[in-house]
Amino acid sequence: MTAEIITSDTIKLTTQDGVATISLNRPKQLNSFTEEMHNALASVLDEVAANEQVRAVIITGAGKGFCAGQDLGNRDPRKQTYDLGQTITDFYNPLMKRLKNLGKPTIAVVNGVAAGAGIGIALVCDIVLCSDKAKFAMAFGKIGLVPDSGLTWSLVQLVGLARAKALVLTNATLTAEQALEYGLIWKVYESDRLMDEAIKLATTLAYGPALGTSLTIQALNQATDNSLEDQLELEASYQQKAGYSDDYKEGVTAFLEKRPAVFYKDSN
Repeated sequence: MTAEIITSDTIKLTTQDGVATISLNRPKQLNSFTEEMHNALASVLDEVAANEQVRAVIITGAGKGFCAGQDLGNRDPRKQTYDLGQTITDFYNPLMKRLKNLGKPTIAVVNGVAAGAGIGIALVCDIVLCSDKAKFAMAFGKIGLVPDSGLTWSLVQLVGLARAKALVLTNATLTAEQALEYGLIWKVYESDRLMDEAIKLATTLAYGPALGTSLTIQALNQATDNSLEDQLELEASYQQKAGYSDDYKEGVTAFLEKRPAVFYKDSN
């Protein structure tokens, strides 16, 4: 159960008890993104995806903020003209896809301000927990841009078209409680409890049935695009895979033997 800590200038990774905790690590800039940070995070996510001992992932921010999106100093139009579409294609879209397709449950722990792409990062995760001091700032319109990082999709899916339009067109800032009311997040905790609760939840997920959990996430992610008939077929296919797994055998055996199931043992 020994923790492994890998630290770069922009990303910090800690792994322990089947849980990887990834911290965006530019606290003075509210963890806003540079190309270096994008590359470091991509490398860490690939490492986490390949590590079979990691079975749940926490993503949070160092310091007082979660993530303020793009570091605008890195895209200052006074210095040169930038192709922001290329920035999205090269960095933000691959990041969203990596997070959504990680194959392991992800928990966004929003410890402070999430703005712009920072909101997209949080909402692409499977579960979002927030500090009572967290805020979600829809700031794209303030600088003449379009919401990205999947927000034009995720907001409509989560809160509906009318509310999504109002949020982004008015550059609204939501408190944690408002985000909870709107269905954007799962739970709100006092700031001094937030990480303890996140680790507790992540550890529970890590010690659960890995294949069944992964397939469940995949099924839910596809539900919004599928008809009921397609989703029923998908469920049958995924249930077939889960039914052949050692986790199913262990789960049923434990039930019949009236004992807790053991799906995961830390190799450390």
